Amino acid sequence: MNIDRHEPADTRSMGIVHSALRRDLERIRMTLQTEPYPKGKRRLALADHVVWLMHALRLHHSAEDAGLWPLIRAKNPSAGALLVRMESDHRRIAPAMIALEGAGRAYGRDASTRTRVLDTLAELNEVLLPHLQREELEMMPVVAATITASEYRDVENEYFVKPKGVVELGAEAPWIVDGATTEDRDVILHVVPAVPRFVIMQTFGRIYRRKVARLWEDGPAAAVPPIKVTAPRGEARTIREFESRHLAP
Repeated sequence: MNIDRHEPADTRSMGIVHSALRRDLERIRMTLQTEPYPKGKRRLALADHVVWLMHALRLHHSAEDAGLWPLIRAKNPSAGALLVRMESDHRRIAPAMIALEGAGRAYGRDASTRTRVLDTLAELNEVLLPHLQREELEMMPVVAATITASEYRDVENEYFVKPKGVVELGAEAPWIVDGATTEDRDVILHVVPAVPRFVIMQTFGRIYRRKVARLWEDGPAAAVPPIKVTAPRGEARTIREFESRHLAP
């Protein structure tokens, strides 16, 4: 993909990743609240997925903290207050992530801890969902106004892609583009160079499809699309609807 070095940063990848995360948090909630509840290998797969999801989110936040936020702070001092808010959000979210991760591990050992997963998931949603929305609607416009497309792509490569091996990227890329539009899929896949991209989608894509078949089977969770902050015209599922269910007083 050719990038005009002087164009503003294209930050769409951030929202696409967030949409995948919101999608699977909703899928987990639906699956654990719908009878018959997961059992056997499906329960173990779901427990593993909860733990993996928190691992992926931790890597995502670490990349922002180590690479993206320092660059914006250096180039745009006026963004300082918003950056402090982003970093503060990450610190507030971390304990909720740890709690859900622990609940996921416990659920893998004992099916009776299913409600613990639901409770810790709800607690995570309370702090995570507003942060994701704020990051997309407030922080990303500042990023686009501060750095170029080339600089943003360099940060993606250095902090979001390079630290991960092929196996890590292979688990992440098919998950991010699950149910994504053609445009969003293209945005994400072109972050990864052509050769590893081909290997990831051909080899790990099959592994991911087997994983989701076990996780969601043919239940309603399988049909949940990526959940965006603002939905395209005609799409009913939006972040506001999602938050009304999970963040209601």
